[in-house]
Parts: sequence; C-alpha cells; structure tokens
Amino acid sequence: NERYVYIASIIKQCYKKKNNGGLTVSDKIDKIVTNRILALPIFAVVMFIVYYISVTTVGTVATDWANDGVFGDGWHLFGIGAGEYEDVSGEFGDAANVIDAFVTAEGADDVADAIDTESDTFDAAAAASALDAFAASVSDDATANYTLVDEETLAEEDVTYTGAELKEAVATYASYGCEEPDPADYGVWVPGLPGIIESGLDAVNCADWLKGLILDGIVAGVGAVLGFVPQMLVLFIFLAFLESCGYMARIAFVMDRIFRKFGLSGKSFIPILIGTGCGVPGIMASRTIENERDRRMTIMTTTFIPCGAKLPFIAMIAGAIFGGAPWVAPSAYFLGIAAIICSGIILKKTKMFAGDPAPFVMELPAYHWPTVSNVLRSMWERGWSFIKKAGTIILLSTIIVWFTTYFGVVDGAFRMLTEDEISNSILATIGNAIAWIFAPLGWGNWQAAVASITGLVAKENIVGTLGILYGGGDGTVYSNMASHFTVVSGYAFLAFNLLCAPCFAAIGAIKREMNNAKWTWFAIGYQCGFAYLVAFVINQLGSIALGTANVFGIIVSIVLIVLFIFLLVRPYKESTTLSDRAVKVK
Repeated sequence: NERYVYIASIIKQCYKKKNNGGLTVSDKIDKIVTNRILALPIFAVVMFIVYYISVTTVGTVATDWANDGVFGDGWHLFGIGAGEYEDVSGEFGDAANVIDAFVTAEGADDVADAIDTESDTFDAAAAASALDAFAASVSDDATANYTLVDEETLAEEDVTYTGAELKEAVATYASYGCEEPDPADYGVWVPGLPGIIESGLDAVNCADWLKGLILDGIVAGVGAVLGFVPQMLVLFIFLAFLESCGYMARIAFVMDRIFRKFGLSGKSFIPILIGTGCGVPGIMASRTIENERDRRMTIMTTTFIPCGAKLPFIAMIAGAIFGGAPWVAPSAYFLGIAAIICSGIILKKTKMFAGDPAPFVMELPAYHWPTVSNVLRSMWERGWSFIKKAGTIILLSTIIVWFTTYFGVVDGAFRMLTEDEISNSILATIGNAIAWIFAPLGWGNWQAAVASITGLVAKENIVGTLGILYGGGDGTVYSNMASHFTVVSGYAFLAFNLLCAPCFAAIGAIKREMNNAKWTWFAIGYQCGFAYLVAFVINQLGSIALGTANVFGIIVSIVLIVLFIFLLVRPYKESTTLSDRAVKVK
C-alpha cells in the first residue's frame, strides 16, 4: 500500500487530470455492477442470458443441425425443400397415427405385419390392399383412442379417431406408397456422414462387425459429442467477451466479498472462473493462493463448476428429459457455485481448514471493447482443445464402449450380439453389478451407471456412451432416454455427474497440485460423496411430487438436510466471525 501511495504522489506531480475528482465511465458502470445489492442479481441475469442463448436458442439451432444433419440423416441445403418435406411428412405421420390407433385397437396383427416397412417381405401393393380391406371392415362411427407424444417437449395428448378418418388416412397412406416420404426427393438434400459412410462400407462389402464398430461405435459415439460443438463455441464466445471487456474481473471482486464470509478467498474465484473452460488449468491456477489450507480447499471445490466438457452432457439432459427447458443449463451453473460456497463453509469449520482466508488485492482494468480477433482466438483455442480430445480419448473410449456393448456370452458362446441381446453384453454385466449403488438416486439402470463411470475418463464420454447405449432399437436417443428417466431422476443424474470426481486429466492435476496421495484421495472421496448425497436428496424429495416417494428415503433425506444445516451454522473453530474486508484498486 505504501508503494502505491508513493507512486500516486509522484504521478500527481507529473500530470494534470481532466475532470479531476469526476467519475470515469468505468467508475460509473462499477457503481452498478459492483453494487453490494445489485452485483449478484446482475451476475445471475448475465449468466442466465449467456446460457440461454448458448444452450436454448442460437446454440440449439446450430447443434440440432449438427446432430440431425451432419451426424444424422442429412439436411436440406439452405433449407431448399425443407418446408415442402415437413408438410408431406406431417401429413403422412398424421395418417400413420390414425392407422396405428385402429390396428392396435382391433388387434389386426396381420395388417401391422403387412405395413411393416422394415420387414424383408414388405410389398407396397400388398400393404395398400391389406389397408383397404381393413378400412372397409371398420364402420364410419367406430372410434379408436391414441396417445400423441410431442418429440420436442415429450408432452402427451390423448386423441380419438373415427372410422371415417381411418378411410381418409388409408387413402393418404397409400398415395405415398405406404412408405414414409424420402427427404431426398424434395429440394436439395445433403446426406449426413453416417449415410455416406454406410454407403461406402456397403460398396466394399465391409464385414458386419467392422461396419457396426464404425457406425454404431465411432460415428455414433464421437458424433454425439461433436454435435454439441456449436453450442460450446457460442458459449466460449460469450465467456471470452466477458473476460476481455473486464466484467469477469469485477465478478472476482464481488465474489471475494461473498467467498470471504464463507471462508474462501476471492483468489479462489479465479481458478473457478478458469474452470468454466477446463478443470485442469482451473486447478493449476490455485497456485496463486499462498495459504496452503485455502489452496487445498480451492482445489477440492473448483471442479464443481461446470466446465466446457460438461456442456454437451447438460444440453443432452435438457433436451432429452426436460424438452429443452431454458432453466436447466443456468441451474447447473448455479448448482456448482452453491456447492462451492456450501463446501467452503463446511470445510472451513473443520480443524483441517480453519483460519482466516488470505487477503485479496486485485487491479480492475478499465472497461473496453474487446477486439474481434482476441474473442475468436479464445473461442477457437477452447473449442479446438475439445475437438482434439474427441479425436483421441473419446474415440478410444467409444470403441471400448461399443465392443463391450455388442459382444457377450449367449448360450455359452462368446459372439457379437443383436440389438435385442445387448442386455447380455459385457458392459451390461459390469453395469448391472454396480447399478444397485445408484438405485437410491433414481437411475439404477445399467446404461446410466456405466455412462457415469466412463465419464471419469472424460466427461464428454457420458454423451458418447448414452448415444451408443440408447441409440439402438426404436426411437431416437432422446426418446429412449426419456423412457428411462423421470424429470426428478434425470436431474439427480445431472447433479451427480456435475459434482462427482472430474475426468482423469483433472484428477491428475489434483494429484500434482496436492503433491500428496492422501489429500488426493480425500478430495476425490469428498467430491463423490457430496455428489451422491445431493443427488440422493434431489431424487427422494422430488419423488414426493411424482407420487413415488419412499418413506425411508424421505426420512434419511430429512436427516441429511438437518445435518447439512447444522454444519453450515455451527461456529468456526478459531473465531466466530471472519473478516469480510476487500480492497479494490482502480
């Protein structure tokens, strides 16, 4: 401080400041964004907007194109023919719903077999003849009930069709040759990578097992991860802009005031901020904290914040289980901050971490417009790092996941399995052995269990694994996931994988920074235990709203909440209060 005072006295003699004593533009902005009352609400609104645009609006449009187009069936170039195809596809789909309702109600299995386009014996003329005969046998006054499911929101609607509508539907169905319209027949159609690769493999008579590995393993797994790159790039652009313009430095200052009350230093926010991109440099940034206890506590809690690798997973859960609800992604971010703050309070009140946090002095740069090149460079560096990981670690992981998913022992013979035999696979055997551990969290199925384990290699692996395990059979990955999760168990699944131990690379960084095996295992154990208890409480209390509550689970949850509150409010070991002073240097 004396040094800064001396420097200021010299500078004061060397120049005359215009509007001496007046507030600069940065000062005027800071009176609002660093205000004791308004700072946190403004920060919350800013982050909500960032995640809303990245995950729900602009980012979702780009990601849908990547998932459904590039790594899906394909897309209409510049949208040419897309509108016409949607019209005919909708008309055919409505007719198919009416026919399906009556076929199911009447138990007409022979008709169902005749119109099954995936059957090797399917014949359009025979299907049309069977439908005509079936429609003629149904009176115009007959009715059939059907449940419509919205593909986006998964909302259900019960409708009733009449026999007259069935006859109209049969005519419409037959006009399309009893087969769903091909999007390639409308406008300019660009096939997706899976279709192009499959055609190439068929052309060279590729072996079935190798074709399955490439399409169901590599393309499905890596493609499911890379499909979320557009969302990540949009998020990285916003974060780079906030960092470059000087706003994030203000947030570090504001959070110091909050963190200090809870036993953490404002210096702890810098690793957390860096951790939003990747946990490894976030953990390494804890070196700036001189106090060893604060440094260890920061290392243990930094990875609670969602990093870039977790964004695809968050987006997948939001889209598959919550219908793309805009609140899911921001809630994941603030869940991480809440976990950091609560952990700081609890750990600081233990003998291992007791003591006042280290002082925090930082310089706040003047607000300025960042250059486009810097923002784009920052976005690309983060995005390219993610893409490289997808091309190495995730590629290897998806190959292993595919092999263990599609190979197993059936009737005493080890062989490649069909879609309906996957429950006998190597991966299913491993998953079923550990699934009971996660049953109290609401997702005790083997697919979710092994996805969480593969997430330890790289968090993006969760998306790739789920893409492989839920990608087979009828329906899309999202619809298959929605059938295995409720909104409560889905959020518990999200919370656990956000808060549990990070990827192997981050665990390695924790080991290097802790420089102690016991502290490393303690950090991993705390993260996994904390994540398990949070997910447990979410599932058990949330099940009350669904009417599936378990009395024992609710009692245990209440006990855990009471214990949690006690740990938060009990007095500190060394003093009853902590200094909450922060110094702001302009």
